[in-house]
Amino acid sequence: MVTTDIRLALPAEYDEVGELTADAYANDDFIPAGSDYGQTLRSAADRAAKAELWVAANATELLGTVTYCAPGSVYREIGQDDEGEFRMLGVSPKARGLGVGTALSRHCIDRSRELGFNRVVLSSATNMTAAHRIYGRLGFTRLPDRDWSPRPGVDLFAFSLDL
Repeated sequence: MVTTDIRLALPAEYDEVGELTADAYANDDFIPAGSDYGQTLRSAADRAAKAELWVAANATELLGTVTYCAPGSVYREIGQDDEGEFRMLGVSPKARGLGVGTALSRHCIDRSRELGFNRVVLSSATNMTAAHRIYGRLGFTRLPDRDWSPRPGVDLFAFSLDL
């Protein structure tokens, strides 16, 4: 595990955070052809205004990011009022395998506890198997009754962790 600081993204970093997120998804072919999801991933300033935009950084660079979506956020997808939710977890390709995704996920779990939620939930594309392994190691289980599809050809698994 690389030494990282997890903190809210700074406004001066929003463009870099957006590019990091889009690059992480594009690197693994997770941006559906013909979709505008790449632009959504690049819209870090909007996520920071309408949710909590967290980054993992070392002394010299940003390594990863995640969007934490409390109740009321337009970025929430499947969360109920007593649940925390996070999404758009992205790790720089050069920081893969260093525990950054796990650290950001743990931060979202801790944030959910801090806010008094009973559970944390998330959606993940069916082909995001590396992320699924992280979630499984952290104790998340599948929540099939909340699986969904935002558009044809994009199928999302739901995961939950009771706190």
